[in-house]
Amino acid sequence: MPTHTRIRMFNTQQTYPNQALDNDLCQAVRAGNTIYVRGQIGTDFDGNLVGLGDPRAQAEQAMKNVKQLLEEAGSDLSHIVKTTTYLIDPRYREPVYQEVGKWLKGVFPIST
Repeated sequence: MPTHTRIRMFNTQQTYPNQALDNDLCQAVRAGNTIYVRGQIGTDFDGNLVGLGDPRAQAEQAMKNVKQLLEEAGSDLSHIVKTTTYLIDPRYREPVYQEVGKWLKGVFPIST
């Protein structure tokens, strides 16, 4: 049976203390040669919101998180094959896509 490496494990009791949650999760999992990364937002790994009101800064923080998680799993951004981006306002598309594009220049992942 293959082993999985779980990266940055946490429990939702710590991340959402005001809610009745108790889920054991992690930020990324390496399963064989595949790495799965949890959705990232403009929050650093200490729980601090970065770039309040600034979608570009939040996208930058999310990409910093993705880069760090991939490196902790033994990989890097050049191996990304798919991205999914959620926006709460279509006006954020340009600054967010510009920022993500800087990080993934030359990678050519599929994107939704």
